[in-house]
Amino acid sequence: MVIEPVAHIETEFPDKFGVPRQSGLVEALRARIVFEPPFRSREALRGIEGFSHLWLIWEFSEARRPDRGWSPTVRPPRLGGNTRLGVFATRSPFRPNPLGLSCVRLLDVRGDASLLVGGADLVDGTPIYDIKPYLPYADCRPEAAGGFAAEAPEALDVALGDVLPPDFSPEKAEALRGVLALDPRPRYHGDPERVYGLAFAGWNVRFRVSDGVCRVVSVEKEG
Repeated sequence: MVIEPVAHIETEFPDKFGVPRQSGLVEALRARIVFEPPFRSREALRGIEGFSHLWLIWEFSEARRPDRGWSPTVRPPRLGGNTRLGVFATRSPFRPNPLGLSCVRLLDVRGDASLLVGGADLVDGTPIYDIKPYLPYADCRPEAAGGFAAEAPEALDVALGDVLPPDFSPEKAEALRGVLALDPRPRYHGDPERVYGLAFAGWNVRFRVSDGVCRVVSVEKEG
């Protein structure tokens, strides 16, 4: 059986760097799900407005696939990139089948049969293979054990200073603050003088991190 994408997503991230490592961590992020023409039907969405959250099943389309095929172990960034665990014990994008699963908040059903969602952790243009409603009585398990990732990572303080341009909206500033608070850097990076560049919503955001504070150095229009 061959499956095909039913939609793709439009987000603020043109590449992987800076994308939250899990969905729902930055609720201020906004994204739009655009259905492919064969599936662009208001009838296919009938009743979806009754749900507050949705599951997205999508492809890790930006994950590099080694020529040697899949590996039974991977190195989770959460553990510093040095410890190997079984691929099925992680959410690594480097999987036998590069499928991702995200829970997003449904904010609006548009007249063109697109969906506005919050809290997505996907790169712009990511293909989506299916969408299912989140069912609290079945999908929520407060007693579940979280293994090596039981607790959320400690957030950074974010100092935006006065570098935001006048046309950088307050809504995007809130989302950017949430993204930077998650520390987009690779876990093994710790140079306090190193300046990183993050492509976000058409802007090039440059920042550095030291002593638990992310300081934005500059924000400039891309191109």
